[in-house]
Amino acid sequence: MVDKENKIYLIKNFDKYLKIYLSWLLFFGVFYLYYKHNVGNDTSISEYLINYQGGFIRRGFIGEIIFRYSEYFKLNLRFQIFIFQSLIYTIFVILLFNLFKNFEKNVVILFAIYTPIFLLFPVAELESLGRKDQYLYVFFLSLVLIRDSKNANYFIFFILPIFCMIYEEIILFSPFIYSVILLKNRVKNFKSTIKLSLLFIPSIIIFFYFFIYPLSADEHKIMENSLMITFGERCYMSCNLVITNDITNFSSMIAYIWGPHANITEILTRFFFVFLIGFYPIFLLSYHSNFQDDIFFTKIKLKNILLFILLLYIPIIPLFVFGGDWGRWIGMVITFTTIFYFYLLKNDFIKVDNLSIYKKLSFFKNKKKLVTFIFIIFACGWNQKTTNVEDIASNPIYKIHYNAAKKIFGWQSFQILQDNIIIKFHKRITE
Repeated sequence: MVDKENKIYLIKNFDKYLKIYLSWLLFFGVFYLYYKHNVGNDTSISEYLINYQGGFIRRGFIGEIIFRYSEYFKLNLRFQIFIFQSLIYTIFVILLFNLFKNFEKNVVILFAIYTPIFLLFPVAELESLGRKDQYLYVFFLSLVLIRDSKNANYFIFFILPIFCMIYEEIILFSPFIYSVILLKNRVKNFKSTIKLSLLFIPSIIIFFYFFIYPLSADEHKIMENSLMITFGERCYMSCNLVITNDITNFSSMIAYIWGPHANITEILTRFFFVFLIGFYPIFLLSYHSNFQDDIFFTKIKLKNILLFILLLYIPIIPLFVFGGDWGRWIGMVITFTTIFYFYLLKNDFIKVDNLSIYKKLSFFKNKKKLVTFIFIIFACGWNQKTTNVEDIASNPIYKIHYNAAKKIFGWQSFQILQDNIIIKFHKRITE
């Protein structure tokens, strides 16, 4: 009844336009991945250079697979990395559309899905495009889309350890994963929660193995030499940091991130507003959403979805303490949050107080042009950068097309009017 009285808040043809948007992101995502795969200092490539030639090392599983078959078939290593990156990004986009399709969308959902810190971010910030974060998203999307609880349990027990070997930080997001498993199994008591927690034992063992037995300097040297001898590739960036920035050396990590080059006040202020503005739509939905009365979390006094989600964030806090890629961490947090919320919504685990939401938005009723203007500015006008020391980026939609055109048409060598004040302003704002 509420929705019928508030047609202004309902979005028609949402799935159609979402498909166009995701196709656009996929096209430019693969385009930029291809452009990046031969760049000699690209971090997303260096992540895939980590392998097991020197021993069992964190983040080396995919790199070892690519190393082995590229060596056997005498293939170009970087091009094979590009294939893997494009494949996992394509799977991510397809799974995401399957999650978002076929349910009624309102204007708040529109803002929540199109927030620029979510889907747009990696394509707008190429340093983050192609990173192993995508594997975490594909795992979580696959889990929420599995309908049978037994298959979901097997997925956790057998597949999660593999993803730990790809990118061990997935363990920090295990509260999201555990919550989904509890919901899929329709848990009613604490005894069942303990039984289901045993599914995580293989993954936890692998995580702590990496923590307790990091690769030695000599073993890392073997890996470096194998890359150079076999493919002529040096071990740089992420491949090098996997030992020099080891998870056991907390003091050096903190010194590296929070050294004299970092203005802590500026960083905290900047990302406070990134968090506040970027997360506002999904937090507004979550604040006005509660678990259904028969859900286990309601029985233990965790009814409100926003409070529940904030509790799930607790293990993620170390990322912001020991890592400088705050833009990426924000992207990871919003991705898990959005997937989790819409999983709850689509499967009727929650009830949403739309009337309260609409009351808060009453000012915008019958102001379609104003809402459209605000949406364009919100969704297309800004995004966070990859690291915590970088300022907010502007005009991401324009930059994606402009920079692609430069690469396609070779505009780097176009020198006419370069000293014109308009051209200088354009370069400063856009590039």
